[in-house]
This record gives sequence, C-alpha cells and structure tokens, in this order.
Amino acid sequence: MQYIFVHGLGQTAKSWDSVVGDFANKQAHCPNLQALLKQQEVTYEKLYDAFRAYCNSFSKPLNLCGLSLGGILALNYAMDFPDKVNSLALIGTQYKMPKILLKLQNVIFRFMPNSLFADMGFTKNDFISLTSSMADLDFTSHLSDIMCKSLIVCGTKDHANKKAAIQLAQKLSTSELVFIQNAKHEVNVDNPKALLKELKKFYDKIESTIG
Repeated sequence: MQYIFVHGLGQTAKSWDSVVGDFANKQAHCPNLQALLKQQEVTYEKLYDAFRAYCNSFSKPLNLCGLSLGGILALNYAMDFPDKVNSLALIGTQYKMPKILLKLQNVIFRFMPNSLFADMGFTKNDFISLTSSMADLDFTSHLSDIMCKSLIVCGTKDHANKKAAIQLAQKLSTSELVFIQNAKHEVNVDNPKALLKELKKFYDKIESTIG
C-alpha cells in the first residue's frame, strides 16, 4: 500500500519529517504542493488538478493523510476516486470553508511583509490567491459517499477547527475522532510523537483487516 502525507498551507513536505521517519518500512510519500503546481497560477482548482494527477500516478490502494489544506485535498480526492482510497487521516480539516475566517486571513496576509512567507512554500500573493479561490468549497453533500476508514484528528488547542472535526467525524460513517494534547493547528509539528502514535494505531488496524 501507498501512504501519502500532504502538508498544510504555510508548511512544506519537511513538516512531516518527525512523523514519516517512522514509516521507513512502508511506501511513504510527502509531496511538495508548490512543486506539484509547476509554476502554474496558484488557485485551488489548479492545485487539486495537480494533486489528483500525482495520486493517480500511484497504484491503489492509497492511504491519504493530510493536514488542513492537505486534508481538504485528500478529502476531495477520496470523493472523486473512492475505489483508489483505502483510508483517510484528516488533521485540522474543514469540509465546508468558513468564509468569514478566510476573509479575515486574507486581510491579515495583506498586511504581513513578504519576507515572512519566504520559508512557507508559497508567496504572499499565492496565499491570498489560493485562499480566495477556496471560499466556495463545500463537500457536505458528498461526505456520505465516503466509505473508507477515516481518522479525524484535531489539536486540543486548535479552537478554530474543533467544531468541524466533531461534525466531520459524525458525517463520515466509518470514522473515529482523536484529539491530540498540547497541539494547536499544526499537529504534525506541535506534537508529532502523539500524532505518530495515533496514526500507527489506525494503520495497524487497517493492515490487520487486509492481512
């Protein structure tokens, strides 16, 4: 099986280093979202098209794990290609975009100096373009189509995404919900050990049912 770990906006593939190192015996992959776009305009539609092509290049089954933006892309792909996705691990992931929050983020981005975005993979304008293009995303009506095993994860200090995590776990019929202590939104950075423990437990159960 293939294990694909997808970083969030403001992160890079290296944000998974403390987690993926323990998956050395598995076929683990950490795509860099900026690289997938190949210098195209940064919009959600183009990013998802690139991510879809990336995932389609692998043989099934795929175990997708994504944080925030990465989780949204993974969820989108699972809805479009349910036969290819074996499991989903969604961390700090929204299934219906909070428009007010996105608008507030964009206002904040506009006042931030360009230098702060230097190590985030995308430029300041990329952030604004991408988040603006995501405002109307709403996967609510398609969630019932997802039948693969799902792990919904949220940091106990990630107050902006707790409600969505609970609702997502309720709407995905084969999901379980886990809260990670001492973690804000970037669980893979804030508490990678606790996240790794939950992921291993989740994947061990999946592999035992296949084996």
